[in-house]
Amino acid sequence: MDEYHKNLLVEPSMQPLHAPTEASKQPSALEGCRSSGVDKPIGCFHAAIQELIVIDDILSALVGIDGRYISIRRVQGKDDSVSFQVDASMDLALQESAKRIFPLCESYILISQFVESRSQFKSGLVNHAFAAALRTLLLDYQAMVAQLEHQFRLGKLSVQGLWFYCQPMLGAMQALTIVIKNASTSNFIGSAVLNLLQSQAKAMAGDHVVRSLLEKMSQSASQAYLVILERWVYEGVIDDPYGEFFIAENKSLQKESLTQDYYTNYWQQRYSLKDDIPSFLANAAETILTTGKYLNVMRECGHCIQVPVAENTKLTMVGSNHRYLECIKAAYDFASGELLNLIKDKYDLKGKLMSIKHYLLLDQGDFLVHFMDIAREELMKKPDEISVEKLQSLLDLALRSTAAVADPYHEDLTCCVEKTTLLKRLIELKDLQISHTISGNDDLEEPLSVTGLETFSLSFKVQWPLSLVISKKALTKYQLIFRCLFHCKYVNRQLGAAWQLHQGLRRLDKQGIAISVSSLLCRNMLKFINSLLHYLTFEVLEPNWHIMDNRLQTAKSIDEVLQHHDFFLDKCLRECLLLSPVLLKKLETMKSICLQYAAAAQWLVTYSIDAPKTDSPELDKYNKLKLRTRSQTQKVTAENATVIESILKFERKFSAELQSLGPILSSSSRAEPYLTHLAQWLLGVGSD
Repeated sequence: MDEYHKNLLVEPSMQPLHAPTEASKQPSALEGCRSSGVDKPIGCFHAAIQELIVIDDILSALVGIDGRYISIRRVQGKDDSVSFQVDASMDLALQESAKRIFPLCESYILISQFVESRSQFKSGLVNHAFAAALRTLLLDYQAMVAQLEHQFRLGKLSVQGLWFYCQPMLGAMQALTIVIKNASTSNFIGSAVLNLLQSQAKAMAGDHVVRSLLEKMSQSASQAYLVILERWVYEGVIDDPYGEFFIAENKSLQKESLTQDYYTNYWQQRYSLKDDIPSFLANAAETILTTGKYLNVMRECGHCIQVPVAENTKLTMVGSNHRYLECIKAAYDFASGELLNLIKDKYDLKGKLMSIKHYLLLDQGDFLVHFMDIAREELMKKPDEISVEKLQSLLDLALRSTAAVADPYHEDLTCCVEKTTLLKRLIELKDLQISHTISGNDDLEEPLSVTGLETFSLSFKVQWPLSLVISKKALTKYQLIFRCLFHCKYVNRQLGAAWQLHQGLRRLDKQGIAISVSSLLCRNMLKFINSLLHYLTFEVLEPNWHIMDNRLQTAKSIDEVLQHHDFFLDKCLRECLLLSPVLLKKLETMKSICLQYAAAAQWLVTYSIDAPKTDSPELDKYNKLKLRTRSQTQKVTAENATVIESILKFERKFSAELQSLGPILSSSSRAEPYLTHLAQWLLGVGSD
């Protein structure tokens, strides 16, 4: 017999339970009463006879059987409600004595019903284990009733003695009755049953014996639950046929969604915590969830790694809560280290990130210069008219023709053409924390002259499990930064070509002609775009990348890697002004003016001065200017004035935009200190 149950079941006698050696001392009046039938009220009998009859009926009621004068009534439709009906003619003192024992009879009946109902398959493993523990308790209880009946047959049991022997069991049975009533009413399974037992044990803190019994029941019921827990934290498998475990699996979410859906929450929602968590595991719930997730990732990679488990570290063998936490922590440390080493070493996370830095953050831009030259004609088309296949072949050619061919991951680089401008794409991504919104829908309308230069982007092929870190969302953020850098590089390249044109005609520069005016404007525009590029690359991307790289080297888990990587991307987006639409739109306007000027610079200059055609172009042009007639000189002077006016229009527009940018940067830099350097760089453009 269980030691907890022995404390509750008091031996009525130390005499062996086999048949007595002498004749029964029970009065023969009881046998005569039994043979007389049930029509005769109990009140007709002498008080001593009534006591014998009552004891006999109570012993029957204790195991759920109707007596001759005590009957059991079950309320129809309510399985958890039982009442007892007593013959009204019974002695009042006996009635009161019987009523004190009725709660124990009721508890036995309700517990028996619960055991039968919760032994069904649909009730779940925890209820099965709980019912088995209750069944063992009921066997001990029935043994106690048998002992009492034996003493009664020997004539050694009175009503008061019966109450004396039943009283120790009453508290425990009633505490269990409270548990099963709540469990039955709410149809609890799994964690809810364990929490119910735990809370009831705490409520009985003043009764050590009852509390010990409830804790024993809780341990017995939790054994099946701990088997499920063991498979999860040691193998990464949810073996939960009845949905009792506190971790839910969303099978509709597949790992492929990481590379296909920007808004996927695979890592957060593939496995998630339910509301019902066992109280003794509440503090370790997140650790348990994460441990199984790490093991599951390795299983998805084809690496069936199991946490090494010694016999004394099995969860089902642990007897105290702090040992549970120790075993779970050890499993977490093992799973975390194994997955991190797998992703870093076998799948070369750092190498993949460096390739993305080379191409999408333009860390090594030699391939980009070659690509811009050979793909310029295609990129000048409208987005709908561009052949992505042709761009891809040109990109492959550029990669093979430059130092990028030495990169082991250059073949994973692909090109794509977006349908919208950078500003509108940023507004479409609802999860980005845009700091300022643009008022009015007119500012979001697509310009009529959008070409592939504004919508071109690069992408990267990423396989599982690296897609956990470099997901579709992360790649999209890289692409947003790339589009900003790519367009700035293109503007810088166009202005550089215009500057080379001015330098070629530098010796022909005369006081007051268009060359000097245009040259000054071109220099200011180049200074503006170079300052912007310097800020983006050396003030934002490089420092933040080094910070992230150092953090990744000391990361202890894949969750820390995800956290550092996401923080890097969000910080770069914010500091690259991509989350400030007002500033971004202002810079886009200024870049547009620069492109318009660069396109017009060549014909403006050649329009003011005829193109030389001899081997000494500067000398020939100078001689031609000296040989012009008065009318020709006046004509050239008028044409030059027209050209200068056109250049001055560009200068006024550029200066106006630059001046309006000043207050915006100054006010924004108070809330965003990183804008201080940008303001110093850009606002110094017009100070010469």
